[in-house]
Amino acid sequence: MSGGDAKPTEVYRADGWSLKQLTHQNEALLASLQLGPTEEVSFTSKDGTEVHGLLTKPVGYVAGTKVPLLLRIHGGPNGQDSHSFSSERQWLAAHGYAVLAVNYRGSAGRGMKFSRAIFADWGHYEVEDLIAGVNHAIAMGVADPDRLGVGGWSYGGILTDYVIASDTRFKAATSGAGTAFTVAFYGTDQYVIQYDYEIGPPWDPKAWETYQKISYPFLHADRIKTPTLFLGGERDFNVPVQGGQQMYQALRSLGVGTQMVIYPNESHGISRPSYQRDRLERYLAWYDKHMKKAATTSSAEDGLKKE
Repeated sequence: MSGGDAKPTEVYRADGWSLKQLTHQNEALLASLQLGPTEEVSFTSKDGTEVHGLLTKPVGYVAGTKVPLLLRIHGGPNGQDSHSFSSERQWLAAHGYAVLAVNYRGSAGRGMKFSRAIFADWGHYEVEDLIAGVNHAIAMGVADPDRLGVGGWSYGGILTDYVIASDTRFKAATSGAGTAFTVAFYGTDQYVIQYDYEIGPPWDPKAWETYQKISYPFLHADRIKTPTLFLGGERDFNVPVQGGQQMYQALRSLGVGTQMVIYPNESHGISRPSYQRDRLERYLAWYDKHMKKAATTSSAEDGLKKE
């Protein structure tokens, strides 16, 4: 199977060193669409580490134009954004956004040292790498520094919370299936072995210090100024939806614009097609509301919704 930035995966047959395409499921659809161009970017993080990513520019992008930028963060963290077709990035690019995907430390594909750099130190090097990528897109003259957004799902949602607790420049965020108060999930999610071996049990004083350190988006939620949409699946036993609910309530208590959306009977991955569409439409509406319209004072009136 093979694909690319502008071509969804199809089935191929290997004939020696050449590939023969066997399926053509998406060609008619693609012929009717305009896609945003994607290019590789590389930059240096705060401590000098070289980091790579992908930048998708809006459809019809004119060189030299500054456009709103969305930092969309992959989950895992043991995964990576590669040269494969992303309907999410193309959806956002079709509506005028540049989309940046960064393979931050903790990602796969760059060796053990790169992946293990975040061991028991979550929300540190990843955030430095992500912010460095945003600064690079600004320096390229593509990203408008006054129209920055961020979002992700699973570890991408967790990192979204870290980013907005570290940098107040972002005008809008979407945080899906995340958690920011780590110790509250000990024994309630599927990662208890990781907690014990990477951090330690909460009753260990040294481990408790680490739990507090990596929970800074919740314990220091007063640093957050970014209007944030939280989402999750009602039956998510991987990262229970209570993680988003805690952050939602924190921002409501602080008077920061926020909304919580819970998808009934869904688990960690949102699988029902109507919900997948709803999620994309909510992303776009949230970003448009806070990034494209005239700046207004955000409030917490948006409320809790259960779809």
